[in-house]
Amino acid sequence: MKSILTIMFVVACLVLSAQFPMGGGQKGPSIKGKIEGQVIDSISGQAVGFATVSMKKKGSVVLLDGVLTDENGFFKLENVVNGNYDLIFSFLGYNEKKVLAETTLKAPDLNMGKVYLVPANYVLDAVEIKEERVLIENKADKLVFNAENDASIAGGDASDVLRKVPMLSVDLNGNVSLRGSQNVRILINGKPSGMFSSNVADALKMFPADQIKKVEVITSPSAKYDAEGSAGIINIITKKQNVEGIAGSINASAGNRQNSLFTNLNAGKGRLGLSSGAAIFYSTPASGKTSFYREDQTTTGARIFSQEGSQKTSRLGGNGSLSAFYDFNGYNSINTSLTFRGFGFDLNGTTNGLLNDPTLGLSDSFIRTNTGDNFFGGYDWNTDYTRKFEKKEGQELSLGVQYSRQNNNQDFMINEVHDLEFLNRDSSTVYNEGVNHETTAQIDYVHPFSKAVKLETGAKAVIRYIISDYTTQQLTFPEGYLPINETFKYYQNVYSGYGSLNWLIASKYSLITGLRYENTSISGKFDKQSDLDFNAKPYDNLLPNIAISRTFKNFRTLKLSYSQRLQRPSLFYINPFSNNSDFLNRTQGNPDLNPEIVHQVELAYNFTYKGFTTFSSLFYKNTQGIIEQILSIDDNGLSVNTFQNIGTNNSIGINTFITKTVSLLTLRTGGNLATYNANGQINGVSASRSSYEYNLFLNGEVKISGTLKSDFFGFFRSPVRTIQGDNPAFTIYGMGLRKEFKNSSIGITLIEPFNADKFFKTNIVTDAFTQRSSFSIPFRSIGVNFRYKFGNVDFKERKSKVKNSDLKQGSEGQNMNTPNN
Repeated sequence: MKSILTIMFVVACLVLSAQFPMGGGQKGPSIKGKIEGQVIDSISGQAVGFATVSMKKKGSVVLLDGVLTDENGFFKLENVVNGNYDLIFSFLGYNEKKVLAETTLKAPDLNMGKVYLVPANYVLDAVEIKEERVLIENKADKLVFNAENDASIAGGDASDVLRKVPMLSVDLNGNVSLRGSQNVRILINGKPSGMFSSNVADALKMFPADQIKKVEVITSPSAKYDAEGSAGIINIITKKQNVEGIAGSINASAGNRQNSLFTNLNAGKGRLGLSSGAAIFYSTPASGKTSFYREDQTTTGARIFSQEGSQKTSRLGGNGSLSAFYDFNGYNSINTSLTFRGFGFDLNGTTNGLLNDPTLGLSDSFIRTNTGDNFFGGYDWNTDYTRKFEKKEGQELSLGVQYSRQNNNQDFMINEVHDLEFLNRDSSTVYNEGVNHETTAQIDYVHPFSKAVKLETGAKAVIRYIISDYTTQQLTFPEGYLPINETFKYYQNVYSGYGSLNWLIASKYSLITGLRYENTSISGKFDKQSDLDFNAKPYDNLLPNIAISRTFKNFRTLKLSYSQRLQRPSLFYINPFSNNSDFLNRTQGNPDLNPEIVHQVELAYNFTYKGFTTFSSLFYKNTQGIIEQILSIDDNGLSVNTFQNIGTNNSIGINTFITKTVSLLTLRTGGNLATYNANGQINGVSASRSSYEYNLFLNGEVKISGTLKSDFFGFFRSPVRTIQGDNPAFTIYGMGLRKEFKNSSIGITLIEPFNADKFFKTNIVTDAFTQRSSFSIPFRSIGVNFRYKFGNVDFKERKSKVKNSDLKQGSEGQNMNTPNN
């Protein structure tokens, strides 16, 4: 730790002591003219629309003017005073190009003809570009879903967006899987957020779909990314804009299920820019039915628990952001941002149940009424300083710091009336107040040896401090409920360093290889039950990766990659708080969990043939110490859901994506298929299971006219396999229509018009017991969306250098008896 922090301090002092070079010039006779031309893709020969053209004095770092090319690649810089200029051409997915342009008193107008840009491969980059893109783009290192071009997601939340992304699947409760695994790392604009530190599903529901510009999926991240997220990385790019002048937008949606309002306002002048945004959303109360049945055999007969009930849920939340940047000059800049959020989830329900336990001679019926008041909120603050070097293009040093805080509060009030009076609960409280503090310091350095070889290296320290203050009850027969009040403190420190080499060979081969080292130390303390304290031995991981790709003519690419990654459990998994709001089926975390270690090999190929574009990949994944939710029976015969490292899982899978455009119609289809082969132990007893999972999707769009577009989609996901049983399958379909005007648009969305309600079932079968549960929720949805924008946008690239991706993030709905809808 000391060595890493010392390196950061020394490099920071050297950088901050450097002088900031400034440009200058002399005046003389002058005349104004214009510079024009066309930007072309050097391989395909097609025009590059909406590329950025920046103009500077020759040798200067000061930006004088800039434009975007039109949809046919043409650009024009007007009112240009005669002289020598550097024109810089750039666009996402291409190498930047600098061209010398000269205008004179005799020839003030210059036509540069065709300017060719060479395609290049880039990794995770939160670049904002104002243009109409195709809905799905398949790049060499990632797949991009341009959400803002989809009319059918307006008025929804982030989980609705992710359901449309190839390779991803999202179940009813918002749990996200990539190729069948929920071990994904979700970033916002290329950086982590404390909102995902505990429950990913709830976090996605507090994120309006209208805030999302695009989603990037990376299945084989390089060594520069944290080792966490064994399945891959999902990067959500928002519509935050950095502008020259003033610009903003308003998006409003209203419907029978979800309602939202999103606004943003941006201002920029020269080298200083400010950006802000805010959103509020509300889900109307939804009523559903639940059922639960568990049976196990005892020496005295069958023990049976059952219950049925109804519940009503509603959600209200919002988020906001403030960010600013300042360019000292062309080589030194600083960027800072603050994001904050708050999300409330209310639940009210009534349940009738039966309990028959022959081993204790108990027979009981009861009625339960419960209210739940949950709050999830927090903020992230980060600041980055970037130093570029004048002598070598692409050489860059960056320093970043970030602090995140996330509050996760659960508060349940329970009343139960039993035939057996010792089981009664009168206004009993089950409460948990969780706080997650996270501080990060990071340094990154990029050194290009040549245009074909680039080295990336850096170091990082992440300090986590988690507090869980909870009040719950422990049920014992025949005494009844005993109160438990406890505070659990969890400490986790991660120190890492990496080196990654990018090498372009003979213009057709690309090699990325690297090694990441991570050191982790953890400890836990209880205020009252000090005998449960633990101070785990630190563990070290060396995590290699290598990827080689070969490009062919006609836009074909073949890629082979290997990576080793790990998955640490987050607060959702380790919190020892026992949530027994349902005493028959309680949930509790496990602070003794170890991280998962994952080895993955992937072979991917994409090509275009007769208008069909397809992307397919084969993969093999070996997971050691896989973490799953396990159901067991406690000493009182009641169900307990917790988490365990059950053993290993070897998975082989394939995913494919195909798209075809015919006239005004574009169709996309594909899916994922993967095996599930788990072997291990549950509570010391050997267990294994072999099965498979799959999902299929079909979506498309119809361009009725230049300003009227219709979208449609359908999705099916098979049951999610665990070593003990199956969680529910999931299907959804919908459609949307959007009309564009000059500065505004209006649209309508329709989800599941023929299904007022949907039912979802979970089955767990072991040698010891059988458990079935189900729930239903209203599903038919219709909504109207309105968007309005104002001002002139000149996009600039702004991204944080801090990217934490080292926690296995919690998911919702694994205990399917208490869905959050």
